[in-house]
Amino acid sequence: MFVLAWMAGTSLRGHRDIFASPWGLPYSPMWENFAEAWTNANFGPAALNTFVLVAAASVFIVLLSAPASFVLGRNRGRLSSSLTLLFALGIGIPTQVIIIPLFVLMESLALVNSLFGLFLLYVAVSLPFTVFLLTGFFSSLPDEIEEAAAIDGASMPRSFWSIMLPLARPGLITALILNAITLWNETFLALIFLQSADKQTLPLALLGFLAKQQYSGADYGGLFAGVVILVAPTLLLYVWLSRRIIEGLTLGAGK
Repeated sequence: MFVLAWMAGTSLRGHRDIFASPWGLPYSPMWENFAEAWTNANFGPAALNTFVLVAAASVFIVLLSAPASFVLGRNRGRLSSSLTLLFALGIGIPTQVIIIPLFVLMESLALVNSLFGLFLLYVAVSLPFTVFLLTGFFSSLPDEIEEAAAIDGASMPRSFWSIMLPLARPGLITALILNAITLWNETFLALIFLQSADKQTLPLALLGFLAKQQYSGADYGGLFAGVVILVAPTLLLYVWLSRRIIEGLTLGAGK
């Protein structure tokens, strides 16, 4: 909390004032630091790109993961256990290890320097964690509910959409929020696969702002304002929904 408060306070101070007294308070807040960071770092288009990309990817990841997790979580056979283990192994593969074959594949599909291509990558690299998380959640739901639905004549798809999916809402919201927070701050894939300034995301805009200051002169007040713009949305989202996230994670660990 101290680091976050210091970062927010420093974003409202001038460059010379920061170096003269690094731990000082913003007695005369310089709100123009945020306006300068927003305009000079091209944060407006970058924020729009990031919001649309993260929102679409997070929702699509959950939509793909929920049916797969339901099947894996409700079936107790060896095949389901093996597939669940396969998804768990996928979590441990660093993106840096597969970046070269990924780039070759995306280049052959003409998806380099494309927001849609980055969207596909975000979905692909986030599926293992989301499926593994939701599988544990679906497996913790009572068997009696599904059995009662089967007795009433409900098929497995009908049981999933009408009964099990609403019961799994805390887990789905948890997966959605965790993916949104992770993808909002993602930098590595965006740095490799986006090349145009009009397609960059917020982390890339902040990197560009930092690089620009190396030539035009450092302005740490504006730089910290840019960091606050990047960090604040996900931080506020987590603070607002932290209780729901914790409930979703603990409910999914019951079995």
